[in-house]
Amino acid sequence: MIIGHIGARAGSKGVPNKNFRMLHGKHLIDWSLDQLLANDRVDHVVVSTDSPEIYEHGLKRGCLDIGLRPAALATDTAAKWHVWQHALAEVEKQTGPAEAFLDLDCTSPLRLPQDIDAGLDLFAAEQPDMVMSCCESRKNPYFNILETDADGALHVSKPLPGGVVARQQAPMVYDHVGLVYVVRPDYLRRAQSLFEGRVIPLVLPNERGLDVDSPFDWDVIAYLLGKQIADGLR
Repeated sequence: MIIGHIGARAGSKGVPNKNFRMLHGKHLIDWSLDQLLANDRVDHVVVSTDSPEIYEHGLKRGCLDIGLRPAALATDTAAKWHVWQHALAEVEKQTGPAEAFLDLDCTSPLRLPQDIDAGLDLFAAEQPDMVMSCCESRKNPYFNILETDADGALHVSKPLPGGVVARQQAPMVYDHVGLVYVVRPDYLRRAQSLFEGRVIPLVLPNERGLDVDSPFDWDVIAYLLGKQIADGLR
């Protein structure tokens, strides 16, 4: 059994009420919720939120009723991991043990349905503790991410012996993006953070890895989502 989960907190400092704001004719959350509800591999869908409005919306769409998120998990410092643990426990009270916990960030609406299937396929094939979506980072700490020292002088963040003069020589690094997470339930129950176990990357294109954190992000994502719609990808 696969549980599909979306976390959608009410508050947002960068883009107020972003998770329920309209984007190309849908609430932002619905771009992700539609994908979970349409995926035949997902058995149950749940929305974890502290917003009565978003919660009622999820119930009307057919999501499981697990109640509003506890206040301790509704702050802007609450860990995603603990939100997942709470949601898993509440869902399994109704459904019994799950085989996989699938989370989609609703602030990442550029995800395509095949990205979800790719995450589930990788999870089934490799059997890790978690599959985490990533994009190849455009900046590299071995080459062009810099820090200042005590004197204010710039240095490469992670220098290697002999230095790196071309990006192709630097080790591959990734940006953690919220397109797809697939988590082993027993790992989610016992671990206290994301990276305690074997977490492997699902590498997806950079153009789908953007998430909404500012008004600028919203404008860029609105443009790219419009292109996906025009190209028949939606």
